[in-house]
Amino acid sequence: MDNAKGRVFKYGDNVDTDVIIPARYLNSSDPAELATHCMEDIDKDFTKKVAKGDIIVAAKNFGCGSSREHAPISIKASGVSCVIAETFARIFYRNAINIGLPIIECPEASKNIDAGDEVEIDFNTGIITDITKGTSYQGQAFPEFMQKLIAAGGLVNFINEGK
Repeated sequence: MDNAKGRVFKYGDNVDTDVIIPARYLNSSDPAELATHCMEDIDKDFTKKVAKGDIIVAAKNFGCGSSREHAPISIKASGVSCVIAETFARIFYRNAINIGLPIIECPEASKNIDAGDEVEIDFNTGIITDITKGTSYQGQAFPEFMQKLIAAGGLVNFINEGK
């Protein structure tokens, strides 16, 4: 997995795990089922509009709240290829990497990319390109180890592959 390209869904500060996947759906651990409810309390049309490869861009503290892995699982299963934010809650950051959801912190991209923009991300260099606006931002590139972990689909798959 060297890059991602998709249309942007944009959100603000403090998008918590209860908004990403509402607690009333936590009785399921099926990624496909969780995906059908992803973001519904903040964006009721998200699941109808999201397409494979699309990208979430948010502001500060994305994924705050409880430590449930259901949140990044629902985002990944909905087809989102990457989440860009100014900052992430630390537990969400770790859970996202553990389940193989690419995430990048980049304050400039977070502030300047708009909903509906088409964006491409090069995970090797960390460069985020807003194709719609013709602008680029330098995000944090993934270290090789994390790229392998994400490409494997997460920590468990990575370990099971014996890499």
